[in-house]
Amino acid sequence: MEATTERLLWMYETMLLIRRYEETMAQVYLEGKLPPQIQKGLAFDIASGPVPGEMHLAAGQEPVAVGVCAHLTDADTVVGTHRPHHFAIAKGVPLDRMTAEIFGKVTGLGRGKGGHMHLFDPARRFSCSGIVGASMPPACGAGLAAKKLGTKAVAVAFFGEGAANQGAFHESLNLASLWKLPVVFVCEDNRYAISVPKAQATSVVSNATRAAAYGMEGIAVDRNDAIAVHDAAAVAVRRAREGGGPTLIEVKTDRYMGHFQGDAEVYRPKGEVDELRKSDPIPALGSELRRRGLLDDAQAAAIAARAETRVATAFTFARESAYPPAAEATEHLFA
Repeated sequence: MEATTERLLWMYETMLLIRRYEETMAQVYLEGKLPPQIQKGLAFDIASGPVPGEMHLAAGQEPVAVGVCAHLTDADTVVGTHRPHHFAIAKGVPLDRMTAEIFGKVTGLGRGKGGHMHLFDPARRFSCSGIVGASMPPACGAGLAAKKLGTKAVAVAFFGEGAANQGAFHESLNLASLWKLPVVFVCEDNRYAISVPKAQATSVVSNATRAAAYGMEGIAVDRNDAIAVHDAAAVAVRRAREGGGPTLIEVKTDRYMGHFQGDAEVYRPKGEVDELRKSDPIPALGSELRRRGLLDDAQAAAIAARAETRVATAFTFARESAYPPAAEATEHLFA
């Protein structure tokens, strides 16, 4: 299924939006966490600032999110990872409410109680979790529900290459294949499970080859390219909608920032990120659109301006929103 002009432009604009959002969050996250605002003797205070707690950003991994989500509707389910913003944005989660949630504000998706690793939007059927590998079992559940209801909806589980060594990966693939569930498993291979290189933790070069052990198709996308991901996902999503069962896709992608903000990244070879940025997928897609005559300077400037405005508006909304009242501390909780 070749991407239409409209879809290609959507992917390009959404990738720009994601990148601008992540870069802005990286700056805002550090507010109040560094000297001289923090207590004496500390170099970094994770609990301070307007966005306390850990922060995992996905700059560089945008092709995985847009290439897959370009095929999805609000009726389809996406379960993301602890690095979730690019998936949420590509699935259509409102930027203002997502940002407010990350700020811990009452106007957030979960009234400020979930934070950045626990974003839930039932209207867009999006969720994520801080637990490694936790995306796959819920996606199987959503796929089972869609199959029993006959809705033709699909479920997508995103996860990292480190999570492919979790028991949940093998259990979920086995179940999905056995029951021919409409699930697409998408592995983001950014080469590092936190700080452990893939070659030191995984016995296969490509996790796509593991699909054969469960009787399903495996697709390896060997470059960080939105169109390549789109084309692979087209096959997998069509198969799921038509009752053909699950597919495992592995995408070689790049993580430009640390595992978390504040990560010293001493495990990465010197100059690695600079080298990766030479193949940045956003200008690469822009160049391809220009080559096809689908994008010019005026369009590119307008797209960039829209992304900038949307991000700025979302962060302003989050900053100006109120915190949840103390009386709500025991409300909206499961115990």
